[in-house]
Amino acid sequence: MERIGDDMMFEEILSRLPAKVVCQFKCVCKQWCYELSTPKFVLIHTRRLSNLLQKKLLSLNEHTIVVDDIVSGNLEVDTRKIVTFPYDVQPSRLIIIGSFNGLILLCIRRTDANELVLWNPTIRRFKLISDDYFSRYFGRHDDTGGMYVDEHNDLKVLHINCFAGAVTARVYSRHNDSWRKLSFLKGCLFGSSFYSWSHGIYSGKTIYFTVSNYWIPPGECNIVAFDVISESFSILRFPERIQVNPCQVHFLTISDRLHGIVVRYSDELTAELVKYEDDDWITDEYNSRQ
Repeated sequence: MERIGDDMMFEEILSRLPAKVVCQFKCVCKQWCYELSTPKFVLIHTRRLSNLLQKKLLSLNEHTIVVDDIVSGNLEVDTRKIVTFPYDVQPSRLIIIGSFNGLILLCIRRTDANELVLWNPTIRRFKLISDDYFSRYFGRHDDTGGMYVDEHNDLKVLHINCFAGAVTARVYSRHNDSWRKLSFLKGCLFGSSFYSWSHGIYSGKTIYFTVSNYWIPPGECNIVAFDVISESFSILRFPERIQVNPCQVHFLTISDRLHGIVVRYSDELTAELVKYEDDDWITDEYNSRQ
């Protein structure tokens, strides 16, 4: 054991264990509890878990929260589990805003005030991060966000609010336990009620959102990109060959690369998988038609 060293023990051995087992090892001694709780270990551990073939799918039903295993793309119904939320609140009152490396960012909708919560359903730990601004201005259909880890291994939460035609972007620091306001794109109309924002998808040091307007023909689909290094926003546009009205675009990350499922309906319903590569959208080799 002396020859192995702490770095080998924590970063190469214990980082390969399931999250529940890691939590059990925190009870070994104070040193292990500290080492297994550092941002560096958490980052290594989550990256290893993200490369596994087995994934978790969490679903909010009216009265229950269900977690299913997805193995090699197939849903394993026999392994379905029911998990409980740390608050006495119906799952129908919960709204998922985003997810990142096993953490879930969600809102608790209450009659008096809303609450923003970071929740790790695997180890059953949570933290309230909402402030007065979020409680007053959260909108069920107008708010979105994402999460990332900055160069200092600080977990950040990006919250975007659309209210009264304006877009307000703020970022939360887990290390400082505080919010601060960010500069958003000037002159854009994405805060209008005509636009619909998607959840944020993290890929390659950037969080991507689709911002769509299909109320006014011929329709419009934009991509808002948030660079987590510079903490700045920019706009990307789909090429005309992809934009067909009506259509919907849903982002996902495959092998750490940004992909989009483009769903169109003209004479028939089609779904095409495209990949963002070298500042262009190309058709991926895996495509399906329904």
